[in-house]
Amino acid sequence: MEPADTTINNDNLDRSAASRGVNQASTSAHEAIKTIADSARPAVDRMATSAHETVDRVAAVAVQTADSLGVKGDQLAKAQSKIAADTRDYVQEHPVAALGIAVAAGYLLSRLLSKR
Repeated sequence: MEPADTTINNDNLDRSAASRGVNQASTSAHEAIKTIADSARPAVDRMATSAHETVDRVAAVAVQTADSLGVKGDQLAKAQSKIAADTRDYVQEHPVAALGIAVAAGYLLSRLLSKR
C-alpha cells in the first residue's frame, strides 16, 4: 500500500505547488495592474482638467458671442425702425417723387431679374 500513498502525497504536493504558483501569478498581476493604474491616474486627471478648462473657455466665448449678437440685433432693429420712419416721412412729404422712385426701382428690378 505504500506505493499508492506515495502517489497521493505527490499529487497533493503538485497541486499545492500549482496553487501557490497560480496565487503568486495572480498577486503579481494585481500588483502590476495597480501600479499601471496608479501611474495612469495623474495623466487622466490632467486630461480631464484640460478638457474642463477647454469647455469653460468655449462656454465663455459662446456667452460673449451671444451677448454681442444680442447687442447687434438691438442695433439692427433700431436702424430698421429709423429707416422705416424716415421712409414714411419722405413718402408723406414728397409723394410724387416717392412714386417715381418706386416705379424706377420696379422697372430696374424687372429688367435685372427677367430672363432674356
